[in-house]
Amino acid sequence: MKPGFEAELNQTYAAIRKSLKTSPRGYEWRRQQLLALKLLLVENEKSINDALWADFHKGAFEAAATEQGIVISEIDFVLENLETWMEPISVSTPLFNQIGTSEIRHDPFGVTLVIGAWNYPINLLLAPVVGALSGGNAVILKPSEISANVAKLIGELIPKYLDKNLIAVVQGGPDETEILLKLKFDLIFFTGSGKVGTIVAEKAAKSLTPTILELGGKSPALVLADADIKVTAKRLVWGKFMNAGQTCVAPDYLLVQPSVKKELLSEMIACIQEFYGEQIQENKDYCRIINERNFDRLVGLLEGSKILFGGKSDRASRFISPTLLESKPESKAMSEEIFGPILPILEISELSQMIEFVNERPKPLALYVFGHDLGNIDRVLEETSSGGVSVNDVIMHMASPNLPFGGVGASGMGNYHGEYSFRAFTHEKSVLKKSTLIDVPLRYAPYTDSKIKWIKRLI
Repeated sequence: MKPGFEAELNQTYAAIRKSLKTSPRGYEWRRQQLLALKLLLVENEKSINDALWADFHKGAFEAAATEQGIVISEIDFVLENLETWMEPISVSTPLFNQIGTSEIRHDPFGVTLVIGAWNYPINLLLAPVVGALSGGNAVILKPSEISANVAKLIGELIPKYLDKNLIAVVQGGPDETEILLKLKFDLIFFTGSGKVGTIVAEKAAKSLTPTILELGGKSPALVLADADIKVTAKRLVWGKFMNAGQTCVAPDYLLVQPSVKKELLSEMIACIQEFYGEQIQENKDYCRIINERNFDRLVGLLEGSKILFGGKSDRASRFISPTLLESKPESKAMSEEIFGPILPILEISELSQMIEFVNERPKPLALYVFGHDLGNIDRVLEETSSGGVSVNDVIMHMASPNLPFGGVGASGMGNYHGEYSFRAFTHEKSVLKKSTLIDVPLRYAPYTDSKIKWIKRLI
């Protein structure tokens, strides 16, 4: 830990708290901050891409599609709608509150903390910040120290573009984060593992600080006999091996009905070879594992399963090839969230057995089902619980600004994206405005039998 870290942190926090009391944070401030954040991403595209490459070999396409592009799209959507969202929402006023009007206002929480994740270190740090700024909040950003090059760059860029009186970056690892969590924030937004999320929630609970936890889990993909196998294979391979599988909503394991298993496997292998070529390690579009610790963990997950394709690895370059496994429920690959380019495949005959298999495990962040029978699709939707679902696709539900993204149960709490981000970072305040022209004596003591009769009629 850097000497004087805690003192410097406390000074930064106190300065932001002080500025919060006097700084205007209405529509124009929010608009300017969002435009400045967009400018940061546009003007520093090359520096960001270089940092992403240095951290885990992320190529230009994935950087544009899954990092900067997502955040810029989110900013544009928010700017189109923010004025409308900020307006008070009028609701009906019941008879017993007449003469009066009722409305809902969206108040900023105050000083918020956003803790980002390493696997999408731009997207998963700055997309929540878009929500925080749209809500009129001050923000302390904590980038993941694991994606060190991006974290360093973010620390340099944020003060150059955003309001230094209300927005700051704090660097560090677990020790620094523990000190950071001692401070009283008005809301904490965390993206990461369930283990660390539990620690964040426990510390936040001591001061009754509301939290939004974006976690993970083993997201299943169900392939039914009537699925379009060619399209299914292509979409599964894309979603699973993008970012070398280091995606919280990547398909974690595959349940397939026997009649289409062989064809699906053949098509998936063909797609891997089409996407990445024969020399995958030389492909500039295929990511590396973030560090040696995760590399070793992933290689260990291969034990106890039959390798159907891939399985090649190189520790020196943190490379693991796209790998398809034939697994059993007790296989190591089924014991934890994989978070890497390894896909266990399990053959299950009946849809009811697939649903039972999913429901025997913690609720996942995402669930994917491929097939065309609407009755079967509805069964999966109605009989399982997950943070979100894509039917005949993977991951894409989280790309829509009109849909909330978040987990349920062990995969998280709360959601964001689009208007849901604005709601997540604001408090819905109830406001009743009453006239003094009429003051009905019914509610005031003494309470006579007549008043009791009337109150029963009115309520």
